[in-house]
Amino acid sequence: MAGVACPSFLYLNTHRKAIPLHLSSFQLIFEMKHRTITAVTAVQLLIFWGLALVPTPLSAASPGRDPSIYFFNMSFGNLQEELATARQDGKLGLFIMFGNDDCPWCKKMKSKVFSQPKVQKYYRKYFRILEVDTEGDTPITDFSGHEMSAKNFAFKEFRVRATPVFIFFDLHGKPVMRYTGATRGVKDFMLLGKFVAEGHYKNQTFIAYKRKQLAAEGGSE
Repeated sequence: MAGVACPSFLYLNTHRKAIPLHLSSFQLIFEMKHRTITAVTAVQLLIFWGLALVPTPLSAASPGRDPSIYFFNMSFGNLQEELATARQDGKLGLFIMFGNDDCPWCKKMKSKVFSQPKVQKYYRKYFRILEVDTEGDTPITDFSGHEMSAKNFAFKEFRVRATPVFIFFDLHGKPVMRYTGATRGVKDFMLLGKFVAEGHYKNQTFIAYKRKQLAAEGGSE
């Protein structure tokens, strides 16, 4: 039975001997009658036996979908080609995450936020989504056609030190929004996407936009 933890033996307070749990009810009663067992121990046995037959409930939270498949777009590292693809597909621009394998907050964003279907659907609707390894040597062709390693692209061109860093680029390769650090959760990240997709970045800061949105909803994250 899925989710049931059933040990082979249960130790009672009777000379440290074990009663097999796989015995039938009559066999178990027979064993118990021939051993000195306190009333408390007998009750404990019945409670344990009853609980063991109850399946362990699955987590209520959905694990989501693999972000490497459903969030990030496959890329060969040529950002000029990525912009051309974004234009062809009717996107607003590129969304690039700068991170690395040793970054715990990057892992948290991937497992808790990027894995959620509504995040994947919204961001893929408006952006080409890429990832740059800030410690990697994979070659990247930047927006000007110059080739360099991923780590040099991250540090020399965008001064990325702490990770994660999220940068939105328009269809000309111009950065229009930069966010450093993990968001508080899905709601915050969705607001960030809407802030750029709806053009609010042109006339206000993200903090001001977020404050207005939360006030309008009458709550907070």
